[in-house]
Amino acid sequence: MVDVLPVLLSGGSGTRLWPLSREAYPKQFLPLVGEDTMLQATWRRVEALASEAPIVVANEEHRFLVAEQLRVIGAPRPRIILEPVGRNTAPAIAAAALVAQADGRDPLLLVLPSNHVVR
Repeated sequence: MVDVLPVLLSGGSGTRLWPLSREAYPKQFLPLVGEDTMLQATWRRVEALASEAPIVVANEEHRFLVAEQLRVIGAPRPRIILEPVGRNTAPAIAAAALVAQADGRDPLLLVLPSNHVVR
């Protein structure tokens, strides 16, 4: 069986849904559709496929929000990569890939933005 390692992209500046979403609390941390936040809903969509805890790429300011929101829903403790400054999707995925391969394995990465709604 192939190892599937979810990578949850949790960056974002919180400007598009202002004033509900803001820099300190962007939309991926809000329950916009249902009871779960967008980050929590993203994990729930992939948890059955995951062979291990996710890697989460997030803004440095959001590290505690990420950890707490995933803890609340019983997700395994994620490896959190902190971006001092957001640099868009490709660098975030590259950083996650380097972390995923750090122990010599080569898992299949399932990369998911956590600020989208799936119905």
